[in-house]
Amino acid sequence: MEKVDLLDLKGEKINDIKLNEEVFGITPNDKVLYDAIILAQASLRQGTHKTKNRSEVRGGGRKPWRQKGTGHARQGSIRSVQWVGGGRYGTPVPRDYSKKQNRKERRLAIKSALTHKAQDNEIIVMEELVFTTPKTKEMITLLNTLNLADKKVLIVIDNDSYDENLMLASRNIQNIAIIYADEINVLDLVNSDKMLITEKALSQVEEVLR
Repeated sequence: MEKVDLLDLKGEKINDIKLNEEVFGITPNDKVLYDAIILAQASLRQGTHKTKNRSEVRGGGRKPWRQKGTGHARQGSIRSVQWVGGGRYGTPVPRDYSKKQNRKERRLAIKSALTHKAQDNEIIVMEELVFTTPKTKEMITLLNTLNLADKKVLIVIDNDSYDENLMLASRNIQNIAIIYADEINVLDLVNSDKMLITEKALSQVEEVLR
């Protein structure tokens, strides 16, 4: 069972904490993980793209000139695809990009992503994340202490607590994302360089996924 350091807000080690092997120590299934990433990205697409085809463009109800004798190529409508202002051919129409993945595969994908995080030493466990002030400077100080100032950081907090100071201190920092333990997902995990998780949130994640 892999161990990680349990840190306080000063970045000092308090204790060792063991990661659950059923969640952080499995054999990663990269195929299922890839499918989950594609599913998550597809779900973000609105699919509302649309252009007008020839039948939807206004005008062009008669031939612009007679079939023969003008010296021009024959034309049936000024709204054909080759005309300026005409319809479009083969362009996008509204569609649903959503994909499906069963529950066991979704859980396996999250476990695989968490295992990769553990293997790459990208998990930092904090005793708690409670700030005394809502100042951005306090969060920057913590990031500097943990050598995360230039990293994409995913902060995972437990479902039962809400620290307004933490939220306000983090909202102006672009490389930080904060989610609750029950919101943990593949896309946020793979898009982050480090995962900063509280001890209580870690227990909640392990309890759900093991």
